[in-house]
This record gives sequence, structure tokens and C-alpha cells, in this order.
Amino acid sequence: MKIAIIGGSGKMGQWFASFLLKDGNEVIITGRNEKKLLEAKRQLGVEVATNVGAIKNADAVLVSVPIDNFEEVVEQICPHTHSGQIIIDITSIKVSPVETMHKHIKTGVVLGAHPMFGPGARDIVNQNFILTPTNEDETALAQKIRKYLEERGARATMMTPDEHDEMMAVILGLSHFIAIVSADTLLSFDRLREMEAIGGSTYKVLLTLVGSVISEDPEFYASLQMNLPKMTEIEELFQRSSETWANIVRNRDRQEFINRMNSLKNKLEKGDLDFKRAYENMYKLAEGL
Repeated sequence: MKIAIIGGSGKMGQWFASFLLKDGNEVIITGRNEKKLLEAKRQLGVEVATNVGAIKNADAVLVSVPIDNFEEVVEQICPHTHSGQIIIDITSIKVSPVETMHKHIKTGVVLGAHPMFGPGARDIVNQNFILTPTNEDETALAQKIRKYLEERGARATMMTPDEHDEMMAVILGLSHFIAIVSADTLLSFDRLREMEAIGGSTYKVLLTLVGSVISEDPEFYASLQMNLPKMTEIEELFQRSSETWANIVRNRDRQEFINRMNSLKNKLEKGDLDFKRAYENMYKLAEGL
């Protein structure tokens, strides 16, 4: 199969180019930055082209571009898609990109997809994918892709674009928000290096979360925070919860602290079969750092 990756010179685009090449596909990539594109060509051994040139003879098109540039790219390629062609977007938000593809692409079958991992992943094994079909043709395609992914050791879940974005507001949006605010707080202290040297497992895990977010592209995280639905409400809820706990500590209300923490523990135990192993899992994670 010949696969065109629009934005293939980016980190995620290169990850998929490498994976698809190893899986026996012919891959052609595009990119706005000529220097990065030629470097990716050299490293991966792939063909490079313009966006329009890449999709002309491709069986499938993978759109791997920032959400803020997504509609511009789709408008550029839509006159050149053809019947039977597969067009898949892998942005981290699904409602807007899927609507954009439906609006502009009239030939071929489109599908929203979200790989739940970053370009640092060593392999596809045990990685999660979310597929968001919206009609019968897309569902049939999603089922084929799910089978393809599962045969290679990955996990694939199907849901609507709306369901995806609502979940991502917590899974990605809240997690990233906590990491960014934690980084801002930690940098208020002037002995970070010493604290890292003597810190225990909980602190190591926190630093890993902070570092994994802060070290990446701020434009990507800004796009997520600004485009995921209900982020303002979720972050306001987080702020209110933080203030509630801060007040309990400020008032030195030991019993209220214990009661609330026990209540949280009981609720989590009911909803998460793996919760009782969380402490053990944290140590395994910390020891692997």
C-alpha cells in the first residue's frame, strides 16, 4: 500500500513513517520546513513531495499536522482526493477535524483517529488508539483498521468524536494543566536540584509528569487547552477542589482531611479494579526512571 503522510517531517509523522515502512508499505511524506523534510528523507529513506503531489497516487493519506493548521491543509488537498482513497487524521481533538473533513472532502472515506501516545514510543505494542467513525462507511473502515492494529499488538477503541473530546478534556487537558501548574509552583523554590537528589518515589513521578509536558512543544499544549471542550469548567472545578483542600489544611482540620480522603479512597476503590495496586505500581514506575 502507498501511504502519504501530510506533515510527515514532524515527530509524530516520522514515527508513523518508520512504523509503516517496517510494515512493508511504500511511504511518501510532506512538510512545510524544507530542511526538516530533507533530513527526514535522509534518515527514513522515504520519498518526499508537496501535499498535492503526495496524495495523487496514494491509497491512504495520514494527516499529521497541528490542529491550528488542519483546515488549511484539508482545503488544499481536498480537490485532489479520489474515490476509494482513505483519509485519516491523527490530531488529538476529533470533533472539529472530523467536521472539517466532512465539509471539504467529497471523495474517498475519511476517519478520525487518535494515537494515545507520543513519538517517544518504542513500538506499537500495547499502545492505545481511538477511532471515531460517524457513518457506516467509516465504521467499516474503522473495523478494518482496528483489526490491523490489534494484529500488531495495539489496542483500538471506537467512540464518537464528541465522546472522545469530552474524555480527552480530562485525560489530556486536566493532566497537562496539573503538570504545567505544578511546574510553575516547583520553580518558586530555589533548591530543585537538591530536592530531586533526595526525593522519593512520589516526587520522582511528579517530576516525570512535569518534565514530559514542559519539555514538549508549547504550541501543541496551547492548542489542546484552547480547543478541548469544557476545559474552562474542568479547570475551574480543579481550582475549587484545590481551594477546598487548602482551606482544610489552613484551618488545621485534621479530621475533615481524614474523612474526605477516606471518602475519595472508597469511591476510587469501587470504580477502579486496579486502584489497590496503585501504590505498588507507582514504585515500579519510579524505579524504572
